[in-house]
Amino acid sequence: MANVELAATYAALILADDGVEITSDKITALTTAAGADVEAIWATLLAKALEGKNVKELLSNIGAGGGAPAAGGAPAAAGGAAGGAEAPKEEEKKKEEEKEESDDDMGFGLFD
Repeated sequence: MANVELAATYAALILADDGVEITSDKITALTTAAGADVEAIWATLLAKALEGKNVKELLSNIGAGGGAPAAGGAPAAAGGAAGGAEAPKEEEKKKEEEKEESDDDMGFGLFD
């Protein structure tokens, strides 16, 4: 089973490398020429998954990941007053303190 999926994937990569549109018919033709018996469903699923995607770009961006969230606050929030940016931090500290207190009240202390 894994070899069938791998053969279909390699066929899609060959098509993308040649700049040819990835379709289930072309995947089936390539895998048949290579001697792999790929069911039509696998070729169709792969073609649908890659439809409208730039496969070369996907491969070159592996490991790049998405953009990291801004530390502190977003640029839109930075435009506000400095006091406004500190308010959420104070609220977070209060919430953390409340959580710690509630654990002690239940008898789940660190050194019990």
